[in-house]
Amino acid sequence: MSAGHGTTTGPLPVGQFAQLIQHTVKNDPMFQHQALAGEVSQWSVHNGNIYFTLRDDVGQMSCVIWRSARLNIDPAIKVGSEVIIIGSLDLWPKRGNLQLVVSKIQPVQTLGALEETKRQLIETLRDEGALEMPSRPLPSLPKHIAIVTGAGSAALSDMKRLIENRWPSMRTTVIGVLVQGEHAPRELVRGLAITRDLARPEVAQRLGLPPVDAVIVGRGGGSPEDLWAFNLEPVVRAIMASPVPIISAVGHEQDHLVSDLVADVRASTPSNAIERLVPDRHGVLMLMDDLDQRLDASVQRRLQELRQQLALLTSQLKHAPGKGVYRAKDVLNALGGRLTRSVDAGLARQQQRLATLQATLQAAHPKRVLERGYTMIQDDKGRVLTAAASLQQGQTVNLQFADGRAAADIHTIEPEEDQP
Repeated sequence: MSAGHGTTTGPLPVGQFAQLIQHTVKNDPMFQHQALAGEVSQWSVHNGNIYFTLRDDVGQMSCVIWRSARLNIDPAIKVGSEVIIIGSLDLWPKRGNLQLVVSKIQPVQTLGALEETKRQLIETLRDEGALEMPSRPLPSLPKHIAIVTGAGSAALSDMKRLIENRWPSMRTTVIGVLVQGEHAPRELVRGLAITRDLARPEVAQRLGLPPVDAVIVGRGGGSPEDLWAFNLEPVVRAIMASPVPIISAVGHEQDHLVSDLVADVRASTPSNAIERLVPDRHGVLMLMDDLDQRLDASVQRRLQELRQQLALLTSQLKHAPGKGVYRAKDVLNALGGRLTRSVDAGLARQQQRLATLQATLQAAHPKRVLERGYTMIQDDKGRVLTAAASLQQGQTVNLQFADGRAAADIHTIEPEEDQP
């Protein structure tokens, strides 16, 4: 090939070139999750997949909605409809077909104005530099998590179950709010304001709690309209105001909200937020055992090295000329002292590290909570009861204290309202 035309030094297999194009478009944010407007043409359904063309006066693109996406398609959409789509560019190398994989589609009259408002908010945040702010790391072992989500929702149930499985009795405060509808933005802003208060040491101390050191805000999946509160400026500003790391966990993997752009971490689902924030207690215990073994092995190796060095120096001293005996003794004593101090310092550092990990684990142990005067209530199957609503009159429950257990019968239930 002629170098003057800027070609490669040899012919590139066309399949490899097609795969290169596919990799490029799928990894370039410019071609992923784009909002596009146009007119529907050539609408057809085959094997559950929907194929159509999105066109305007300038150009057109082939589009597909995979049946696995299970979108709720507005029945008003047909050939000739003006629509807004959210789509990602992809290429099928075997056929060389370039197409948009559509994750959302709505008639212009229902989604167009909302998408324009969302676009303008993103531009405003970009101009302010808010989208370039560095993300804060999540705590390695949270002491108090606040969750802002729908009260009694399936997403909340999944998060509670995962927390109990990964780190039983971890301190968690749930702020139940509306997550869709007209009043959802105001409710979300209220819930996030509560988390800011709970993150203040003086407020948490009055309540007898450790300060909140991480926040999860989100909900399960739904239609674009259901999730839209997380695209509105008051909610976005409330997320940005969080004094502690915050996770946006809204919808499913394919859902992308403005809240995801300003949070410290974007979780693909509410359950994924728990997996990323709450460590697995069993894994932590295994890590501590491993560190303990490595510390012991390291100390033993270092002591053996010192013994060998001292033995070598002693041997050299015995065979040294008489005139150098005293000088050799001084060197030997100095070196021995330096080696001893070095080992002592290294051992102290390792022991301090292990002690810190042990203290952190002990502080988070459920028994420490019980020793401060709290009680854990369980039903007859051993499940932990954390809310008055889970109790029934006449029910027999088990009370776990720091020094033993007791059984009690429930006579009256008086739920408190407006508690965080």
